[in-house]
Amino acid sequence: MNMVGDVNGWTDSADAWIASIGDDGDWTRRTFLDAAMLARVQAHSGTFLDVGCGEGRFVRKLQELGFKGIGVDPVERLINVAQQRDPKGDYRIGVGEDLDFDDASFDLTISYLSLIDIEDFRTAIKEMTRVTKLGGSILVANLTGHFTAGKWERRAIGVGRRFEMDNYHEERATREQWQGIDILNWHRPQASYFEEFLSNGLILRHFSEPTPPDQSDPKSDRYTRVPGFLVMEWQK
Repeated sequence: MNMVGDVNGWTDSADAWIASIGDDGDWTRRTFLDAAMLARVQAHSGTFLDVGCGEGRFVRKLQELGFKGIGVDPVERLINVAQQRDPKGDYRIGVGEDLDFDDASFDLTISYLSLIDIEDFRTAIKEMTRVTKLGGSILVANLTGHFTAGKWERRAIGVGRRFEMDNYHEERATREQWQGIDILNWHRPQASYFEEFLSNGLILRHFSEPTPPDQSDPKSDRYTRVPGFLVMEWQK
């Protein structure tokens, strides 16, 4: 298995990520992303693979719903913490571009905000397709291309604050830093993702751009005025 040395900053940022995400997830996950993902998950049954599972939070949520599956992540520290928090769970070191599983192993393959961390996302999508059973699905939560191509102005949230976007069609890595985390995320236009899923013979069954339900929350402004996240389900 080919492993990336520093995993694009995630090895050094692992402890800061664990502290920031906690047991229940950050604000976006708790507020609306988990609900959007779990709504799609509950239409399925069988086994799952969580690609880029991190410290295992979403794997644990799936297990609470009665699903059986495996979480993989390239960062040893994150996998160790996932196993400590869930001793009976199955967590393994692995990369999305080289999944160490047989063809057609899982009913549901999940990428929950992990495609933006994978440099060779085209190979990762091929691999996720390969390990998914015929009739099964790949469920993806991702940042939108609009969001990764731009930045909010660095001033207070609210009316008058502007979002600036440029070079949307240029695929590139950007350095992101927050709460002690220092990593690389990849921007791609949405068409790049769609072309790869379609080229693998997958059928789009769901597409949504979830937003926070409580628009009175000041944090909601950031993810409502500009489409921040999307959820897609592709069937094999």
